[in-house]
Amino acid sequence: MIPAKKSTFSLLNTINSPADLKKLSEADLLEVCKELRAFIIEEVSCNPGHLGANLGVVELTVALHYVYNTPYDQLIWDVGHQAYGHKILTGRRDVFHTNRKFKGISGFPKMTESEYDSFGTGHSSTSISAALGMAVAANRKGETDRKTIAVIGDGALTGGMAFEGLNNAGIERSNILVILNDNNMAIDPNHGALNDYLLDITTSGAWNRFKGDTWKILGVLGKIGPDARRMAQTLETAIKHMLLKQSNLFESMHFRYFGPVDGHDVMHLVKILEDMKKIEGPKLLHILTKKGKGMPLAEINQTVYHAPGKFDKVTGKIIEEEPAGFPPKYQDVFGYTLLELARLNPKIMGITPAMPSGSSMNVMMAEMPDRTFDVGIAEQHAVTFSAGLAAQGFIPFCNIYSSFMQRAFDQVIHDIALQKLSVILCLDRGGLVGTDGPTHHGAFDLAFMRIIPNMIVAAPMNEEELRNMMFTAQEKNHGPFVIRYPRGQGVMTEWKRPFASLPIGKGRMINDGTEVAVLSVGHPGNLVTKALQVLEKEGINPAHFDMRFVKPLDEALLHDVFKRFNKIITVEDGTISGGFGSAVAEFMIRNNYPAKMKMLGIPDEFIEHGTQRQLYRECGFDAEGIANAIREIRMI
Repeated sequence: MIPAKKSTFSLLNTINSPADLKKLSEADLLEVCKELRAFIIEEVSCNPGHLGANLGVVELTVALHYVYNTPYDQLIWDVGHQAYGHKILTGRRDVFHTNRKFKGISGFPKMTESEYDSFGTGHSSTSISAALGMAVAANRKGETDRKTIAVIGDGALTGGMAFEGLNNAGIERSNILVILNDNNMAIDPNHGALNDYLLDITTSGAWNRFKGDTWKILGVLGKIGPDARRMAQTLETAIKHMLLKQSNLFESMHFRYFGPVDGHDVMHLVKILEDMKKIEGPKLLHILTKKGKGMPLAEINQTVYHAPGKFDKVTGKIIEEEPAGFPPKYQDVFGYTLLELARLNPKIMGITPAMPSGSSMNVMMAEMPDRTFDVGIAEQHAVTFSAGLAAQGFIPFCNIYSSFMQRAFDQVIHDIALQKLSVILCLDRGGLVGTDGPTHHGAFDLAFMRIIPNMIVAAPMNEEELRNMMFTAQEKNHGPFVIRYPRGQGVMTEWKRPFASLPIGKGRMINDGTEVAVLSVGHPGNLVTKALQVLEKEGINPAHFDMRFVKPLDEALLHDVFKRFNKIITVEDGTISGGFGSAVAEFMIRNNYPAKMKMLGIPDEFIEHGTQRQLYRECGFDAEGIANAIREIRMI
């Protein structure tokens, strides 16, 4: 196939900062939006990243930087995976080809990367709280002309923290603007009462016919004086309540509500934002956008094109890079196994916080919609909801990405572990996830889960072990049971084998050997296997043990290991501070074994983005790093 020619961007290439954007006429913004959208499509087609969300906010991004005085005015992008246009307009166009690449720019806003990134984001629902803090700080410093804007999607608004921020901001009466980007999508379509509420607002014909005239009246009366403006606002609110047949959620929190408006009309957005600058106090602008706007396939298949991988920039067709016969992804093994188990056990329920496709729980959801629950971006609720199910005798499989489980730590302790409820917590994306970087790495789960009483913490080395751990977890009332597994492909093409129960807290020997014992947990055991294949050619033959469980540890196996070996290496795809290696070291100290020990894993620092292979190498536990560690400890 002949590659498509690189596009030319006559206006976009002149914009190196928002100051350059402001030199253009408002009419020129239409062409800027067209070029910015084309630039994003061209770049993301060959350097995979988040596509749909970024195409949906092109006009909003251009309007914001055209109207506001960034970076003095503070712009916060919730989640941050829709900030590509923002990065391109703020001096990073020429390095955007490094987006999400090793040592390149981040796929999310990052304060150390640019002064235009007012606040780092990667997890959802944080923008309003951060914006309020920054607005209050600006007021205390006497920067009364400084504006603070939070852009939050309707998906992120389902997170409880967003409502905490709204509630506090309304009381503080701070001068912030919250822009609600309503596209009816998170990654998968939104569900829940909030989604229905926003739909009621956006589809009220009576209100949409009336709101334009109300806006004009407010503008005229606002020029007469503040009393007239207050009277007009009261009138506007009363009419809204009458036409919508309900009170406005945002106005009940003391926010002035404006909208809904077309989020793809850049000229109208500029006018509205100019007016917003003149209105004091907390304000919420409700805009309607389409995820994937401007690319037909992305508009139709919004979930698929959230982050589609490589695709043809002209046709939009996704380029399949993995030939048939490759091992499946761990999350797909989870999804199909969960459905298989649910067919056998009617008590099994599936719960996910807005990630049915990402976790592959959509497999069970398609066949058993009454037994699967997408609770929205609400990890705390997902955990306690699961606890409630378990308290009544059901068996909930609660699937949450490892880095997002951090948000529900208290609920795991208070609502599950303390009551010893049999909730099966499946932590997808455990370890280094790759190009999403430090906001998404699942580095800490083994460490923070193992310190909680009553917990079972397991990590499969391959797809068959994942299946068997899931089978084991639902067989009996074991109490809280954590199964963590990595992002991406496993190692087995023939993985769908008959279920087998695993003894809780028991490891296995993969390779018997001499001099050095390597203890691994989870997928990195496969890297140990590769390292041992290299060392075998050098006449070095270490022993290898797959521990399977971080809690409870197989103490009988560890006693045998420490009696036979005085040189031990632990390998994990998690933080070595408090993780699996620390657990083994604690065992060694408690039992007075004098072994020399080396721990391989994620060091005590935040690891940047790159491919998983690159990051394993950087952290020293790829196959080569493991082999080197074995060579070194032998010489001590």
